[in-house]
Amino acid sequence: MSIQIAIFYKIPSLLITPAVISGAEGWEAIERFGEAKIDWLRKWIDLENGIPSHDCIARVMARLEPTKVTECFVMWTQSVTEITDGEVIAIDGKTARGSFTDNSSKKKLGAIHMVSAWANQAGVSLGQVKTEQKSNEITAIPVLLEMLEIKGCIITIDSMGCQTAIAEKIVAKQGDYALAVKGNQPLLYDAIRDYFAVAQSNNPLCLMQQNETLDSGHGRVEIRRGYLSTCLDTLPNPERWKGLKSIGMVESERFIKSQGTTTIERRYYISTLTDVDKFSHATRAHCTAFS
Repeated sequence: MSIQIAIFYKIPSLLITPAVISGAEGWEAIERFGEAKIDWLRKWIDLENGIPSHDCIARVMARLEPTKVTECFVMWTQSVTEITDGEVIAIDGKTARGSFTDNSSKKKLGAIHMVSAWANQAGVSLGQVKTEQKSNEITAIPVLLEMLEIKGCIITIDSMGCQTAIAEKIVAKQGDYALAVKGNQPLLYDAIRDYFAVAQSNNPLCLMQQNETLDSGHGRVEIRRGYLSTCLDTLPNPERWKGLKSIGMVESERFIKSQGTTTIERRYYISTLTDVDKFSHATRAHCTAFS
């Protein structure tokens, strides 16, 4: 690991990274960048034998283990980023545009799919894990969580990450979570949806906190209502979910001025949070991070 870190910081960080940022494409272009900026580079790295040849640079990069480079990147981002208690870390998977071989293929064969962790307040990506396809997010998310320091943070994940093992991993690392619930957890989804349907009818047996925010712009008005309840009695086997303290719902009512239409969307969650304002902020931050 120490050799990997040394190579990672000396070659990619101090030569390849600035070269690529400056527009270098390919190993030969990186070598030319180094020769042009050798005096500047020598402020941070000894270059007793000058800039390595493009073949040497390529061989060094080929020897690096991708997982070790990822670990080094995560270590670096966490060392330079101030993550405070209550920070929302949004985790989601995206397919890289244009990364598949057949543009006409709906399956996007060979596409690069990355699971990323985004720190909302700090405004930085804390790490990424590559998967072969979207279904592999379930195994990639725990790997990403293991790399991160999440103590005191709120982890938000879409429904793919609504898994008991992932909830347990977050709690074990002393984080909170707000996990979206959809059809992949049908019994849980139906129970939460039915609870809030009854609660909104002012049933006195259903206790919940709620808040409301209004956003407008670009010809659209959106009212977001957050609901949170610590009543878990109607859930199927709530003890399966480590640290579970609440269920939540976010209701988005959007009015499109140009069309004169109104739509209502409801999303459901399980969470360790017990304050509706924190819950609403976390779910909103997740939508903003990957919109």
